[in-house]
Amino acid sequence: MTLDADQVIDRRRLKRSLTFWRVGAVVAIVAAVVAVAGRGGVPFAPDYVARLEVSGFILDDPWRERALSDLADDSHARALLVRIDSPGGTMVGAETLFHALRHVAERKPVVAIMGELSTSAAYFVALGADYIVGRAGTLTGSIGVILQAADVTGLLDKLGVKPEIVKSRPLKAQPNPFEAFSPEAREVTRTVILDLHELFVQTVAERRTLAPEKAVSLADGRVFSGRQAHAHGLIDALGGEADARAWLHEFRDIPTTLPIEDVTIDDEIRFLDGIVEGVFGKTLFSERLMLDGLVSLWHPDLL
Repeated sequence: MTLDADQVIDRRRLKRSLTFWRVGAVVAIVAAVVAVAGRGGVPFAPDYVARLEVSGFILDDPWRERALSDLADDSHARALLVRIDSPGGTMVGAETLFHALRHVAERKPVVAIMGELSTSAAYFVALGADYIVGRAGTLTGSIGVILQAADVTGLLDKLGVKPEIVKSRPLKAQPNPFEAFSPEAREVTRTVILDLHELFVQTVAERRTLAPEKAVSLADGRVFSGRQAHAHGLIDALGGEADARAWLHEFRDIPTTLPIEDVTIDDEIRFLDGIVEGVFGKTLFSERLMLDGLVSLWHPDLL
């Protein structure tokens, strides 16, 4: 009987020990999950400086906007570097990205770093940063808005093709390549362009702390070198990423030793859209002519 009692006691001790370790394991797992969830899948992650690449044609991108919204809420991200190398893009794309950067800037400093090209809508995006740096040879500026269309009615006449158009009012679908651009339609379209141009100029004046008349004088569509842009107050300094980090360290107390992590964008759907567009859309049309809506784009050559 004594042996049986000892066995019972041992079993109870073993059960208590197993329960203790099981509870400990559950607590450890929960803690790990919380740590991972709190930092995008990386447990016990240190602070870092985020970096966003903006290149090519700037279009409205909800996945990029969502990634920047998440970044704004990430307490480990101490600052955001925005590397820009773009000729511009659509006004809506630039406006959306501008506001997304200002949202991030409400929580942490944002610095724009211009590469070889940061013109038109790309410069509008840069205005969303707290500080802008560019190289002496960077091309920037080209402040303005453009709408381009083609009139192929003369070509159709030579081919013996006559387009038939039925529409509710004369200004519907103007301009379009299958009918002449009427004076009335041209004036209405021009008022839209001028309205968005005014928005661009106002943003330049406000973000760069320029007198309105100064901003207007710089917004005649010309491009500037980085040196010229700096002299006119369109950018803050000449330099690159190291200079941006030096500014963050000096004025925002963010160590230059923090690692840099690139902002990742969930673009699986965008990738599939790109395949479809690449196969069916751009086989017949130039990429620049595929841009929808009004654009703010610098291109010395049309096609």
